[in-house]
Amino acid sequence: MKNKKIILAGGTGFIGQELARHFGKDNHVVILTRKSVQSSNNRYSNKLLTAADGYNITYWRWDGKHVEKHWANEVDGSDIVINLAGKSVNCRYNKKNRARIISSRVDATRALGKAIKQVTRSPQLWINTASATIYRHAQDYPQDEFNGEICEEKDMNMPYSFLDRCRRNFNKCALTLRGRRNSTAYRDLEKDFSIQVCLAWEKAMNEITVPHTRKIIFRTAITLGKAGVMVPFLNLAKWGLGGRQGNGNQMFSWVHIHDVCAAIEWCYDHPETEGVYNLSAPNAIPNTAFMATLRKLTGHKFGLPAYDWMLELGATLIGTETELILKSRWVYPGRLLETGFRFRYNHIEDALQNIVQQTPQCCYHLFHRTKVAAIL
Repeated sequence: MKNKKIILAGGTGFIGQELARHFGKDNHVVILTRKSVQSSNNRYSNKLLTAADGYNITYWRWDGKHVEKHWANEVDGSDIVINLAGKSVNCRYNKKNRARIISSRVDATRALGKAIKQVTRSPQLWINTASATIYRHAQDYPQDEFNGEICEEKDMNMPYSFLDRCRRNFNKCALTLRGRRNSTAYRDLEKDFSIQVCLAWEKAMNEITVPHTRKIIFRTAITLGKAGVMVPFLNLAKWGLGGRQGNGNQMFSWVHIHDVCAAIEWCYDHPETEGVYNLSAPNAIPNTAFMATLRKLTGHKFGLPAYDWMLELGATLIGTETELILKSRWVYPGRLLETGFRFRYNHIEDALQNIVQQTPQCCYHLFHRTKVAAIL
């Protein structure tokens, strides 16, 4: 792909920067971010890509809510709009964070939709990189776009942890005492928050009509590359903590960053592609197998396991949720494979070997600071 104009909303994170690296030499990449480039460079050890590095990249500030002329003008005449925006889910799911997680995704999607509607020349393709966690906690069979089960009920998703049960029962008692047993808040206690986020996110895009722009929703699995989630994984192996998490039977769906970039190009070049696609390598593996492969490739023969109670305690202390690592995500890219797309990295050993070769052990700590629980 050459000489295209690509808009990346929320492009200062790991995935956004890798897309900018991949497309930024031969195309013009415009990155919309809530942060200034200077503050982002101070915060992260890895400096953001800029024109000074030889990339055709422009940064614009946006608030993720309103259509502003300075960045809306960039959308006019662009070829691809890719939405990566949204508050990180690596936090406690309290009331404030829940609201911000949902609103940051829905508002950004609606703002981009409004901008596309207002342009003179519409982009050919609009991609929302949503989440493969929209499917239920699956250990029986893979979830594809045709037969995958999407259910808001908590019992169909991440199993209740001890702290989950305590919080739920406490909140139920509090609402009951206040006479709100029949309220929406009470019913929401039986619903899975992550599924609600995914449904609201996709609904926001599906409600927007842009006749001259194809819309694609990528239900993206955990993306692997030389930064992002691999940093804590590599450090766990380095510190001798690279054993299984929980019972290790939860399925781990993943996709190499190279294949994310390739799938975007593929969909742009194939105008028949439209709608929802699972963006995940076809061979998911159990958590135990993933950690064993990582230890093997990094030369660590031993790794202490992290039991459920340890993860619950650690998640509480550092402010995240165990669901991010214990939910069984078993996703299969049925529709994408039907189009003829082929993944370069089909097997986890090949993907991890590529990443480990690019990441000397002495450089693990050089990546941006991240919580260990940001693994997923």
